[in-house]
Amino acid sequence: MEVYVQCPIEICKQRDPKGLYHKAETGQIYHFTGVSAPYEPPLTPELIIPTHQLGVEECAERIFSSFLSTINRL
Repeated sequence: MEVYVQCPIEICKQRDPKGLYHKAETGQIYHFTGVSAPYEPPLTPELIIPTHQLGVEECAERIFSSFLSTINRL
């Protein structure tokens, strides 16, 4: 099961406790996905989780529910 954990880069930068995005933007880190290296979102994920719109618990619930549905179809 492919899950796309979706979040705009601006939100990722705000949530970055280690300051890695800042380091990538100032050249201290090379080939950083979304900054100095390309980011390619998945083409056909089974599930998209918009983490910038949902809380942690709701994200986890959606993933867990989707996983259980997938298992039950097997």
